Amino acid sequence: MLNTTTNGRLKAIAAVCLVGIALPASAVVAKEKTKPAAQTESKMEIDYSVSIPSIDAVDSSLPDNVLNDILSGNLVDHAEELAGLDATSITVPEIVVTVTSETDDGTQEATVTFADLSFDNIVDGQAEYVSVSGITLAAEDTTFSFGALSAADLNIAGILGIYGLVDSTQTELQVIYKDFSAEGGSLEAEDVSCTVGPVSGSEFKARPLKSSFAEMIAIGQALEDDPDMTDPALTGKFIRMYADILTAFETSEVIFGGMDCSGVDDDGQAVSFALGSMTMGAMSPGYYPSISMNDFSIEVEGDGSFTLDNFTFKPMDLTNLIALLEGAPERVDEAWFEANARALIPAMEGVALTGLDIDVPDPENPDSRIQAKVGAFDLTLGNYINGIPADLDVSAANIQAEIPADSGDETLDQLRALGVTDIDAGFRIAASWDGDTDTIAIEEVSMTGVDLATVQLAGTIANVTEALFSLDTDAALAAGMGIAVSDLDLTVTDAGLSDIILAVAAADQGADPASMRPIFAGLAQGTVISMMAGAADAAKLGEAVNAFVAGKAKTLMIGIEAKTPPGLGMLDFMQAEDDPATLLSKVNVSAEAK
Repeated sequence: MLNTTTNGRLKAIAAVCLVGIALPASAVVAKEKTKPAAQTESKMEIDYSVSIPSIDAVDSSLPDNVLNDILSGNLVDHAEELAGLDATSITVPEIVVTVTSETDDGTQEATVTFADLSFDNIVDGQAEYVSVSGITLAAEDTTFSFGALSAADLNIAGILGIYGLVDSTQTELQVIYKDFSAEGGSLEAEDVSCTVGPVSGSEFKARPLKSSFAEMIAIGQALEDDPDMTDPALTGKFIRMYADILTAFETSEVIFGGMDCSGVDDDGQAVSFALGSMTMGAMSPGYYPSISMNDFSIEVEGDGSFTLDNFTFKPMDLTNLIALLEGAPERVDEAWFEANARALIPAMEGVALTGLDIDVPDPENPDSRIQAKVGAFDLTLGNYINGIPADLDVSAANIQAEIPADSGDETLDQLRALGVTDIDAGFRIAASWDGDTDTIAIEEVSMTGVDLATVQLAGTIANVTEALFSLDTDAALAAGMGIAVSDLDLTVTDAGLSDIILAVAAADQGADPASMRPIFAGLAQGTVISMMAGAADAAKLGEAVNAFVAGKAKTLMIGIEAKTPPGLGMLDFMQAEDDPATLLSKVNVSAEAK
């Protein structure tokens, strides 16, 4: 819906975005040109030039010509000098970077301009304060304009050490900068206009990587050149390098002030996109932070809309993944990835959202629309064992939608037959494994329909050993065959569904709904007693069902507990397929209506 640029303009913008990579990469590897892998569909060559009209350096340990060379991208030849730089101040009124990209489709040019770059009080490669009054990126008819950026305690020597441009004995994390602040800015193009909010973060730490930047570029390029014939030794180096990167950085919370865009799509329809704000939580070695987005929306005038109050991606624990990568053999082949597929899964804590509202055309039926709302959804995972979360809690509330006619779903069709055309539903599934008792506690499995009913199940699954989570599929299958149901508790709460059912049934019979309740209650009680086949608990269960159906009680609770441990196993349920009554002699049943 937001395809607002031509093919050529996209390439020009892409060239601008590559500046951040092209400058340091070329400084280490090529200095002049960057070419992608030969197998890409369209070859691209990128040239850049840097113009620095003047530099005002006060008490600098490096002359202006060396500073000019450094700011033009030549870090390698002056890395040691830069790491020990001293100066009262260095001010550069303007830096203009011109990027020219050549592809099979022609030549595109983009310009990046940095205004008023300033470093204050630099001592031994660390600047007390650094700022840029503005950055402008221009490519054809597209312009990005960003306001002031600033940071304190910029550790220039530390940055050079991270990428191996200078020797460093540093092994612990060190502060690279503090109090980062960016004012935000705007984007203007032929068919789209955006405002971008501010960004701020209090601290960023890092340590030198074990691989130099040049080595990382070389390995990355080699992997791209022939992805179908990857050298196992090269893959081994790459994954160990990746594990090193995952533990080399630490950040405080980063806050983004959001963005707001408007434009037109290919059909000339007005399109708007907005993100109120985004927060990335603190990141530490081995732990990927949470990311929370607020007030997200996309709207196409006269067509559809999608809004979301909040979406949160919860943190991930990467420590087990990192340990696996660090301990990988020198040569890593396809067999290694297959054998460790589950161990490569990070321990993700889950996702959550609130305030989802969808109103879009139905792609399968042009005359219909897909309209739905979800008040809240939450997925929480924990206690990972070999890539499988042993703790699970997933829930949703206020799932609101219209029940379509002729949906093909038996339950939905029955609800429409009862006169229910809209639903407001929710559910929850929560369970956790206890390694000390080898049990899974089913805290809740429930379904709720507002003004209809709630059905909730809880219980205990016994004889669940850690082998159930084994990487050995045969061991996991054998452990699964040995699990048993120890106890189950069913709770049904009537919030209006029985009134709807009775009203429909009474209308068919031409009777009063109130007079039908005792009849249905008696039938239900008799059916239960008959099914229990004379079991000791049959009468009590029948009485509870009678009270519930008769409307004397709104909640019916039924408990089932196995008479002998560990409980009802796979064999018991297989026997019950032919004769369900065989289970009655193996359980105690309790019931209560209130």
